[in-house]
This record gives sequence, structure tokens and C-alpha cells, in this order.
Amino acid sequence: MSNVETEPAQKRCGPTQNEGPQPAAGQVEVLTPRDVPLGGPRAMRVRRTLPQRARTLVGAWCFADHYGPDDVTRTGGMDVAPHPHIGLQTVSWLFSGEIEHRDSLGTHARVRPGELNLMTGGHGICHSEVSTPATTVLHGVQLWVALPSEHRDTDRDFQHYVPEPVQVAGADLRVFLGSLAGSVSPVETFTPLLGAELTLPPHTTVTLPVDPAFEHGLLVDQGEIHLNDSPVHSAELGYVPTGTDTLTLRNATTEPSRAVLLGGTPFGEEIIMWWNFVGRSSEEIAQAREDWTEGRRFGVVKGYDGDPLPAPTLPTVPLKPRRNRR
Repeated sequence: MSNVETEPAQKRCGPTQNEGPQPAAGQVEVLTPRDVPLGGPRAMRVRRTLPQRARTLVGAWCFADHYGPDDVTRTGGMDVAPHPHIGLQTVSWLFSGEIEHRDSLGTHARVRPGELNLMTGGHGICHSEVSTPATTVLHGVQLWVALPSEHRDTDRDFQHYVPEPVQVAGADLRVFLGSLAGSVSPVETFTPLLGAELTLPPHTTVTLPVDPAFEHGLLVDQGEIHLNDSPVHSAELGYVPTGTDTLTLRNATTEPSRAVLLGGTPFGEEIIMWWNFVGRSSEEIAQAREDWTEGRRFGVVKGYDGDPLPAPTLPTVPLKPRRNRR
């Protein structure tokens, strides 16, 4: 998915960029999202929890949009024209609906509920995303993973994987990246990562062993989940720092709750995010913008009926790094 903001802010993100006191091991910091329109006046809106001032990264996860359930007959659904990416991977995960994906690798794929679609931008890729005519309700998450320096210019790639659901203490898990509760995804990543969908029936509690070297973020899709006894409501993200070897999730309500659990080792590099680019310097971002505008580097998406997205104007204000959290 593109960041379609017409005036996207440059963000310097990294291990020193989060503000305020760090939570202790096992404690939960709850992050609230901001609404962002995906397109014009009738646009579908998304809820963005990463990046933000309080926290810019969870492991290598650097961007999290949560959208729907969206009635596409009212909003027109998703129609994101070809747009570029560098220095990242996109992770598409749906709860309902269907999206048609096309990219400059020549990939033509469908994004469906419970199926992982992971695209590697590397040195440069472009793609389009359009909800299909069969879609009535569109609902899912779009996530980005920052690539470490030694891999940020890697070749473009596309992977598809359908995880088998497993049950743990009554909860349903679908592990699409990494490993959790004995379920292992075969999809290779460039840094240690975890990505899983969890569904908790009413009055269900599950305790999951996790890697204490990971920090974790629980993005609640529907209902309310108590994460280590801290309530995390729909569209919020509960953050747990490293040093925790178990996570306890409890649904105390009379309705099912669902969430996406993200994790990874702390990303030890500073990155710059602007529009759909993840780089290391303003000059690198400016070069990627120029290459996109001039039709270089990113290739062409075939089969999309429309023009590519134009690149916004770069800001003139220099980046200001944020202070360390204490």
C-alpha cells in the first residue's frame, strides 16, 4: 500500500528516536492511531499506529496501517495506482475482501484473507493495489519492514504463503512470519521477525512463550484484549519491550477478539522514511524521488488502467532527530 498523503513528513526513525520513559520488561505501552485518508473525498480511511512520536519501530516493523471493515460500495474501496518503494518489504494481510496486486517484477497476484503476500522493494520496485469487484467489505492491515543496510539494495522479490491455523488454549493462531507456539513460517526475512494473527474466543486466556530478545507489538483488530493485564482496545497497539519471555493475552468479553502480533529484535540502525521510501539520508530519498519522476530504476506495472502516482514535493525543512527515551 502507498502512503498517499500529499504532504508526507520526513521521519527519522531508529533506536534513539522514541520519546518519554521506556516501559520496563513485561510492562505494556499503549499506542493510539491517527486517521489517514487513502485517496479523495470518499476515500477509505486507515488507522496508522507506526510510525508516531511515541514509537517509530517495533523490531524492523516501521509502518502499520489498519483499515476496515470498509463498505466498498460506499467508499469505492482501494484503488492505489502504481507507486515506488525502496529499502523495505511490504506485508499485506487481510481479514476480509480481496485485493489485486501487480508489480514491476511482472507479478499478478490476489491478496486474500489468511494469506501472506510479502513484496521486497530493495533497490527499487513499483506496484499497484486494487480491491476486486467481488469485494463487498475490505478489512486488513498493511505493514512495512525496514531492510538493514547490508540488504537495503537487494533485488526486488515477491513471496506468497498460506499458514496453517493452529490452536493454543482455545485461541487460533496463524503465523505468517517467524515462529510462535511451535508454528514456523518458511518465509525468509532479513532480520529476526514475528508476524501472526491471533483470534481469542470469549473468555479465553492464552500465555505464549516468546523470544526475550524481541520487542513486541499487539495490534488489536476487533474487541479488546488484555495484554499482560493491560487493556488494549480496537485499533490500538500494545508495545512490550525486550526482556519478556511470555505474553499473556486475555479476552474477558462475550465476543471474539482478534489481533496481529508483531515482533523482532530491536532495529539497531537509524532510518529516514518519506512517502514510500525508506533510506538512510535525505540525499538518498531525493535521488529515489528523482528516479521515480524521471522513469528510471523502478520498472513498470503492466495491466493497471491509469497513471502512476506522482511523487509529492520534498520538504525544505531539515530533519531534526528526536531525543533518546530515558
